[in-house]
Amino acid sequence: MAGQESSPESGSKKMDELEGQWRLYEAYNELHGLAQEFDTPFDAPAVLVVGYQTDGKSALVEGLMGFQFNHVGGGTKTRRPITLHMKYNPECDTPLCHLLSDSDPSVSHEKSLQEIQAYIEAENMRLEKETCQFSAKEIIIRIEYKYCPNLTIIDTPGLVAPAPSRKNRALQAQARAVESLVRAKMQHREFIILCLEDCNDWSNATTRRVVMQIDPELSRTVIVATKLDTKIPQFARASDVEVFLSPPASTLDGFMLGDSPFFTSVPSGRVGFGAESVFRSNDEFKQAISSREMEDLVALEEKLGRVLSKHERSRIGVNSLRLFLEELLLKRYMDSVPSIIPLLEKEYRSSTRKMSELDLQLSSLNEAKLKEKGRTFHDLFLTKLSLLLKGTVIAPPDKFGETLQDERVNGGAFIGSDGLQFPHKLIPNAGMRLYGGAQYHRAMAEFRFVVGGIKCPPITREEIVNACGVEDIHDGTNYSRTACVIAVAKARDTFEPFLHQLGCRLSHILKRLLPIAVYLLQKEGEYLSGHDVFLRRVAHAFNNFAESTEKSCREKCMEDLVSTTRYVTWSLHNKNRAGLRQFLDSFGGSEQSAIIGNSTSTGLSQDLSTASVASDNKQDVKPRTDVKLSHLASGNDSNMSTQTTETRLADLLDSTLWNRRLAPSSEKIVYALVQQIFHGIREYFLASTELKFNCFLLMPVVDKLPAMLREDLESAFEDDLDNVFDITNLRHSVAQDKRQTEIELKRVQKLKEKFRYIHEQLNSQQAKFGQ
Repeated sequence: MAGQESSPESGSKKMDELEGQWRLYEAYNELHGLAQEFDTPFDAPAVLVVGYQTDGKSALVEGLMGFQFNHVGGGTKTRRPITLHMKYNPECDTPLCHLLSDSDPSVSHEKSLQEIQAYIEAENMRLEKETCQFSAKEIIIRIEYKYCPNLTIIDTPGLVAPAPSRKNRALQAQARAVESLVRAKMQHREFIILCLEDCNDWSNATTRRVVMQIDPELSRTVIVATKLDTKIPQFARASDVEVFLSPPASTLDGFMLGDSPFFTSVPSGRVGFGAESVFRSNDEFKQAISSREMEDLVALEEKLGRVLSKHERSRIGVNSLRLFLEELLLKRYMDSVPSIIPLLEKEYRSSTRKMSELDLQLSSLNEAKLKEKGRTFHDLFLTKLSLLLKGTVIAPPDKFGETLQDERVNGGAFIGSDGLQFPHKLIPNAGMRLYGGAQYHRAMAEFRFVVGGIKCPPITREEIVNACGVEDIHDGTNYSRTACVIAVAKARDTFEPFLHQLGCRLSHILKRLLPIAVYLLQKEGEYLSGHDVFLRRVAHAFNNFAESTEKSCREKCMEDLVSTTRYVTWSLHNKNRAGLRQFLDSFGGSEQSAIIGNSTSTGLSQDLSTASVASDNKQDVKPRTDVKLSHLASGNDSNMSTQTTETRLADLLDSTLWNRRLAPSSEKIVYALVQQIFHGIREYFLASTELKFNCFLLMPVVDKLPAMLREDLESAFEDDLDNVFDITNLRHSVAQDKRQTEIELKRVQKLKEKFRYIHEQLNSQQAKFGQ
């Protein structure tokens, strides 16, 4: 009697529990959709299925659902993760499916199984034609059915193990893309990983190799051995079956969920009415799964020669796995309820704050406020640029700094005519990551170091003879002109490339100031977020200014280089006069050398008096030569006859003016003059270039850029303010963000109320059981 009276109460209690579970599942399904749509950090537990293409992954998912819907077969049949929110509904004799919209997951469309199959196949074909053949965006389907468990399952693309040959490069790239996608999904710590293995020897870890990289202890992993019906005939001894069903701890490391693997078989064949179909209905498919489980149990007991224990039976079959996953997920759901409510509260406050900011942003979209914003940003931007040039440590060097090696790669290196770079380790602070003024100073120091150490390129006898040429009034030789022709040609070819390289390097350093200044503004909350068109205009104006200023400065430096390599002014090259004199004196060691020295020096004196040089240096050069001549003459016999002198004068003219057979002494004197002229040009080029780049590239950033930017902005404000700030599109974008935020607010509020109600129900049930 008592038993009859308790039956209705027990049934009512069971219905209440079932209704509560449905409410809980529905709330978590909505939470999962919200987390996917708005990328919010909600821990919505779900079962993530991971396995290789041949592991029977999609077939197992269909077995868990109790009906077929996916495209099952060889090759890659899943290119997007498929999230299945399954709900047990005994009143649904056929699966009731809703496909959530990709553009708006809050909107769902009721679809038939055939339509969902067609959609999944179309998505697979679309992605197969794209460069990236896989997408992490989930296809979300809600399903109610009388055979469905209360589960949320995410079916991932099958892992691929291609051969290592070069012919399989495309497949290898595909394998990397799939593994990257699956690994990213497994990073969600709230997911239960369903690790599928198609093996009869647990020492072969295929899928586990990937899973244990994310979950090394298998603490949130359920291991499933698929295709059990094909494995049983392979075992010859009962001991092999024992090891397979209960693998030793040394074989399966970690603390897997359920303590031991599950073993499943899903009968092959598709549901349909065609000739190739095996099952006429999903009911037949479901019955075949149950029949296969019974056959597997019988076959195992025959192999073992004993009856399976209760625990062993609880690990055999799709239905056992489904029951375990349902209970596990329900426990996770209930345990997570108290922590979900504070997260929803936080998200609600965040969305409310975002709404207020969007309202404020909409109200500030008028001309006067936008102009004021632009002028304020202009002043703050220039302040940050000045700060970066003067020096600061606010911007992290590891993010914005460049070592000298990085700077050479990104901004160009100083490379001479020999094609070699100066070792970067010899430059001060080469290994430090610098930016702003410090980086500018290091680049200029490297320029001085490299160019200041350049020696005059080698001179060949052919170059000397070719440079002699023929005068317009006589065919004699003019060695001073020869030296000038060679020196200016060598100097122009040597130094001009360095001028372009310096301009490119310093322009790179100045342009790098822009992203660093933007970072400083963002860090201090002074950045104009949402005004991308205006910010692009400022960036464009700044980069144009840097490029045009560098070009103008380089042209000024080029004028100096052209002037010093077009007309030799001896006053620029007289710093080494003492060294040149000592060099010439070395030819007076013997009478023969003296004669040659006299003849050459006399020729040189004649050349200097006729060369195209500055007139104020003619008088300076001639006395030096006269001193040289008197010095060399002092070694001769004072009683030398007039005849001998006339003969030697004739020899001098013959060896210098009329004879083009280049003597070693003449070659050395030309080389000495070329060295003196080249080094004079180098010193002048180095000093003038550094000064001009400081004055006409660096200083304009301080004193000309502010006025130029302000003029550009004011002109834009007057001409077309709407396009400067893109007001129309900005209003539309802000309004759209506001609508999205309003939708999110409503959904969060609704979910918050649902979870609060569920929490209260759980507490009341616990209180009843406690009594």
